[in-house]
Amino acid sequence: MISANELRTGVTFEIDGQAFAVIQFTHIKPGKGSPFVRLKMKNLMTGNVVEQTFRPDEKVKSAYLEHRKMQYLYDVDGVYTFMDSVTYEQIGLTKGDLGDGANYLIENIVVDVVYFLEKPVSVELPTFIEATITHTEPGIKGDTATGANKTAEIETGFTLLVPLFVNEGDKVRIDTRSGDYLERVK
Repeated sequence: MISANELRTGVTFEIDGQAFAVIQFTHIKPGKGSPFVRLKMKNLMTGNVVEQTFRPDEKVKSAYLEHRKMQYLYDVDGVYTFMDSVTYEQIGLTKGDLGDGANYLIENIVVDVVYFLEKPVSVELPTFIEATITHTEPGIKGDTATGANKTAEIETGFTLLVPLFVNEGDKVRIDTRSGDYLERVK
């Protein structure tokens, strides 16, 4: 059991059989009355974000989350198939389950699938991926001194801004947290 005073950003806990992750917390000590803790938390089962207030002495149950390394295989009609690297069990997740993470799923990439009560609740991608540029306009000669960018599409269909010197077929490193271009990979 965890007291409400111990809840911090990233801590996971359970209420009524639902797993929640703390997104934001605030300890409030009003002039009159007893202090309380206001949490903004994400329901890991549904993805909804809710706010709730707790007394500091209230206890919540710690949520046991299991992380499994899984390899992304393919997607068919919006169902993304992953295979457990140990048991070879396959699961299918929808774009709704993955959110923006679907933009960075390249075949054979290894991700952490988070389970709560034997049900997958989220996917944690590597911080950086390497992808191939499949489409971009050629850079204009002499326009490189301005630090300008152009749009490019990677093999997953995701578009991002890249420097003018990046061409089709180049491999680039992308930050999966923000979707930003980091560097060209040789």
